[in-house]
Amino acid sequence: MYDIAQWGLGMDDSGPTAIYLPDKDHKNLTFYYATGVKMTHEDFGRGYAVRFIGSRGVIDIARGFFETLPGNLTARGFKDSDIKLYESNDHYQDWLDCIRSRKQPLSTAEIGHRTATVCFLTNIAYELNRPLKWDPVKEEFVNDAEANKLRSGMVRAPWKMSV
Repeated sequence: MYDIAQWGLGMDDSGPTAIYLPDKDHKNLTFYYATGVKMTHEDFGRGYAVRFIGSRGVIDIARGFFETLPGNLTARGFKDSDIKLYESNDHYQDWLDCIRSRKQPLSTAEIGHRTATVCFLTNIAYELNRPLKWDPVKEEFVNDAEANKLRSGMVRAPWKMSV
């Protein structure tokens, strides 16, 4: 559910700046963002849900549910100054509507790319078995030639790709 996590963090067009595997300082796979947010990948008993923990409560969200603690958290309303995310309830209908209107869908190819990137960063960290620093603007590992070599997969002959 990295797509929901990225969306909820307002990071659809970015990504983490550091990835840490579980170690003595990190109980779980941990991502840090330039905004100061720390995101952990852990089982909190809700299947593949995402949990946002804020100063006023907790939100658990997945494709099949949206629950808050306290239960009336959403009833508090929003101020004009609050940050609001776009609403996305039906990707299929949005896609069909965009075919007709020629507008971009709510979940663009860039958003899909950024979500997949979080998965790739995780896989590379596990393959190298060490923490990594990532520049989400340049989309490359910081001062890490070994990790940067793993950004693109093997290309079988006779095809070639220059990076």
